[in-house]
Amino acid sequence: MAAVQIIPIKVGVVLDMDGYGEMALTCISMALRDFYATHDHYKTRLVLTNRDSKGDVVGAAAAALDLLKNVEVQAIIGPMFSYQANFLIALGHKAQVPIITFSATTPLLTSLRSPYFIRTTLNDSSQVDAIVAIIQAFGWREVVQIYEDNEFGEGIIPYLTGALEKVNIRVPYRSAISPLATDDQIVAELNKLTSMQTRVFVVHMLSPLASRLFTKAKQLGMMSREYAWIITDGVTNELKSMDQFVKESMLGVIGVKPYVPKTKELDDFAIRYKEMVQKKSTPDFDIFGLWAYDSAIALAMAAEKAIVRNPTYRKTNISRNSTELEAIGVSETGPKLIQALSTTTFKGLAGEFKLVHGQLQGSSFQIINMVGPGDRGIGYWTKDNGIVRELNFTSANKKTYSTSKSNLGSIIWPGDVSSPPKGWEIPTNGKKLRVGVPVKDGFTEFMHVNWNSDNSTNVEGYCKDIFDAVMAALPYHVPYEYIPFATPDHKMAGDYNDLVYQVHLKNYDAVAGDITIIANRSQYIDFTLPYTDSGERVVSNLARFVLIIWFLVVFILTQSYTASLSSMLTVQKLQPKVTDVNELINNKDYVGYSKGSFVYGFLKKMKFDDSQLIAYESPEQLDELLSKGSGNGGIAAAFDGTPFIKLFFSKYCSKYTTAGQTYKADGFGFVCYPPSIK
Repeated sequence: MAAVQIIPIKVGVVLDMDGYGEMALTCISMALRDFYATHDHYKTRLVLTNRDSKGDVVGAAAAALDLLKNVEVQAIIGPMFSYQANFLIALGHKAQVPIITFSATTPLLTSLRSPYFIRTTLNDSSQVDAIVAIIQAFGWREVVQIYEDNEFGEGIIPYLTGALEKVNIRVPYRSAISPLATDDQIVAELNKLTSMQTRVFVVHMLSPLASRLFTKAKQLGMMSREYAWIITDGVTNELKSMDQFVKESMLGVIGVKPYVPKTKELDDFAIRYKEMVQKKSTPDFDIFGLWAYDSAIALAMAAEKAIVRNPTYRKTNISRNSTELEAIGVSETGPKLIQALSTTTFKGLAGEFKLVHGQLQGSSFQIINMVGPGDRGIGYWTKDNGIVRELNFTSANKKTYSTSKSNLGSIIWPGDVSSPPKGWEIPTNGKKLRVGVPVKDGFTEFMHVNWNSDNSTNVEGYCKDIFDAVMAALPYHVPYEYIPFATPDHKMAGDYNDLVYQVHLKNYDAVAGDITIIANRSQYIDFTLPYTDSGERVVSNLARFVLIIWFLVVFILTQSYTASLSSMLTVQKLQPKVTDVNELINNKDYVGYSKGSFVYGFLKKMKFDDSQLIAYESPEQLDELLSKGSGNGGIAAAFDGTPFIKLFFSKYCSKYTTAGQTYKADGFGFVCYPPSIK
């Protein structure tokens, strides 16, 4: 039986021949050895010729030019990095030689539209929907993008920004950091980020720059509970090569990485790889090593499928003055080889190998959480189902897309806490919300201000507790401070609520106290969306917060309980002599009201003469006035809000009762000023 005649197919390999490049070359060599051991009947054999790209664009271009012109290779595997790929793709297009990269991930390369460019790694844009789903899961509305300032880093930005905008997530700032930046420049950029409100960062860079970034972020206190960090697969794919100290500084970071199924073949490869490199300084393989392995397998299958018989170059007509580039011939095998490669599919070590328009397809990402010494899987993302706990998703609603955080496992967040950050903070140099507190002597159960010896104040009371509870329930943390102010004389300033609006409008962002909402209060303010003088929308987080509180006030105004104005009369065998307010007016009886309250203006509108009105400041003073009666320096009745009357009755329930008509106001609430009038 005649021996099979072997047809050698020359293949160039352009890699930076450092430790990482040696890892990739080892994986490629192992792939061909494994493949031909089980396919010895193949007539073709790939023969590798490697060249060192020397870590830059010129080195990669020179290596490819040598392989095409002098070796006449039928395909090139490489280069390693996105910034090295442009010129190689152009050379491959001119020579009709497939350029196969297993590690150049930037979407910018796709725009070159060369039929001879094959990407056997995932395009960076394939992960943006997974990242957006994570952001949606935790309700964050703003993110800052931090990326490497080169072709690799900037390529993902338009895709990520577009995906975020589709779900109404803003990107207030983009931070581009050069891979050549000094430590001081990185610190300066991080300090700039701390001066902003947003605390959710998406980091897209390679491991050397990412290591420096997270080390400095840790030193600056930016790996604390207020921050959320999300890393793309540009970092997660290289976690194995990162320093242990750096990984420990990344505690709480969330990331995505392409899902690699666990198989017996992968386990066997891992064992054999370690045996092969155990005496060398070659690093452990990562997913790029697996893609390099699968790329070599795909190319070997395509070479056989293309029925290559005489792999040669066709020389073009060139003059004596032609340049080196013009002297490159054209591969006669290239068109058949690229066609065969485009239709090659199989199950590789990294998963399903399938090309669409020259691009490797992938539909699943694993979501990981950095827990100090390494990463831990907390869930998955798929195109069809979104965030899922397990990939064997067999629910009846199989096509339901989820962004629910309940589908994720337990997460350790920065600061070693279990609760997710709210997403933004008032920056360290920002202003706190100024909450005015009226100083009153009476009814201190609602609000009371204690003055300390150092002139500082402590605010206590029911209204303060309610305001604190509302602030704690907000989806974002908003720092605020209580600032006491004296309540003026009603006869000088008019209605107390009007005074809050008119006098304190420029001094406070809100007023918390025993503030009562009445009908015409909703008419002291024209509610409009906030716009600046230039016509642009005001979209700061503080403005949004004030609007949220204002919507809450409007809701209370229209939906919540009503506060009642009731008259209190002295009990005389539980049968008050006066049961109608008009009798009080006609008899010119004296009536009381709480000092500083809107009730004064209310009684004036009811036609009480100013001489009939007596202010009181505390339950004790009210008891004294009612006990004396109208003809003895006291009052015949008092008008006040239902909460205050109930508080008064809790102390003097046996002496007084309510009588007559109850007059409705619109409830208690907090006074907050919309940005449109501030």
